[in-house]
Order: sequence, then structure tokens, then C-alpha cells
Amino acid sequence: MKYLVIKCGGSVLENLPRSFYEDVIALHQSGEWTPIIVHGGGPLINQLLKSLNVETSFVNGLRVTNQDVLDIVEMVLSGMVNKQVVRNIIEAGGNAIGISGVDGSLLQAVPTENAKQLGFVGDVDNVNLKVIEGVIELGYIPVISPIGIDASGQRYNINGDIAASAVAKALGANLCFISDIPGILVEKDGVKTKIDKVSKAIIEEMISNHTIYGGMIPKVKAAIDGLVHNISEVAIINGFEKNSLIDYTNGKDIGTKIVLEEGIA
Repeated sequence: MKYLVIKCGGSVLENLPRSFYEDVIALHQSGEWTPIIVHGGGPLINQLLKSLNVETSFVNGLRVTNQDVLDIVEMVLSGMVNKQVVRNIIEAGGNAIGISGVDGSLLQAVPTENAKQLGFVGDVDNVNLKVIEGVIELGYIPVISPIGIDASGQRYNINGDIAASAVAKALGANLCFISDIPGILVEKDGVKTKIDKVSKAIIEEMISNHTIYGGMIPKVKAAIDGLVHNISEVAIINGFEKNSLIDYTNGKDIGTKIVLEEGIA
């Protein structure tokens, strides 16, 4: 049995088709793969912050988080979004349990390097696998909201991509980032084309020349960090394409695979 950590960003989640959840359930029922979903919720957080007149800003794709912002982030991620994903799985005929990184100290966090700039934004120091394994043993798909906690009880806003990478590292799992595009796109002769496979060195080059920018930066950095630490494979795939997850697990050429070795394909 192999683990597959599936990261769904907030901008994608709102519009994912039922077929995506059916694919997740099919993997779960296959007995060969165990899916674990880690989700974000950026657009909904932005909406609520705006309606409550709470200012927010970003540094390198990460949200600056004070105590007020943190309360709203937790409410949206662990409440609204987490339960919506669980409902979608149940509606498509599956079984899921939604948990926050705070539950059972699942995502044990430390302040991020730029804590002075970013506030209560954390990195994952340790993953309590007993919590995930317990949910899996009960026959449910775990759905994880990326709020972390430290030993003193301080909460942290964890970027969803970083949380997903940490969970995949701890499980030695494959990691899939679900997108609304077929993978990393580059412009060739005025036409955007998908890269099938890209290495760590090329990714770093694409960040420095701004081919990769904004919210894609934490995604690819989390992918590279994961590859260096125990994740066997990272892919960015289109969740709007029927059977894309199934095709990926069957080894078909789908999405963009991020690898350690040199080169681009």
C-alpha cells in the first residue's frame, strides 16, 4: 500500500468537479493507494478578512499573520473549508474525517525564518503520524487543515503546500499538487506549453527569472524540499481533468513531475 498526499489550494477547491472526489474515493477503495488530502483556503480567507475590514498582505506568497488574522484563518480553514471537502467526499460516496493540524498536535510547528516580517506563520517541525494512521485504520480518508501548534499551545498559520510536503515527507508518500492548469507552463514561440519533467536546478532558475512567481513559489519550494527529504515523487496535475489522479497513479505521462536530477523535458 502506497500513500498519496493530495494538496488542494483554495482557489481550485471551490470549483473542483465531482469526478475529482470520485477519483480520490476510487484510489481509497483500490487498496493499493491511501489518499490523504491537505487543503488551503486563500480566497475564502481573503473574502472574510475584507468583509471584517482586517488588513492582510503577502511576502513571497506567504500571508502576514497577526493574532486577528490567525483567528480568521483558523475559522475558515478548520471550519468552513475542511468540512466542505469532507461533505464533498461523502456526497461522492466516500468516507472522510476532517482534522486540523492542531488536533492531537498533528502538525507540530515552529516560527518560520521570517517570523519578524510574517508574524504567526510557521514551519512544520514534526508530524504526529499516529493521528493520520488512526484515521486511516478506521477506514476514512484524512482531510487536513494546515494550522500548526507548538508545545506551549501557540497556533501557526502554515502554508498549505509546506504542510502537504511535511505530511508526505513523514509518510514517505508521493505528493500531488492539484491545479486548474495541466502543470508548469513555459512560453515557447508565444505559445504556452507544459513541461513534463523539471529538475531542482531549473526550478531555481525559473524562480530567479520570474517564470515561476507568486503562489507557485511556495509550491515548487515545498516540492524540492520534499524530494530532498524522503518524498519519492512530486507532481503538479490538473484536478479538473477526469481520471487525472487515476492516470497519475497508473504511471501515465500527466502533469509536471518535479525531480532532483538535472534537466528539463
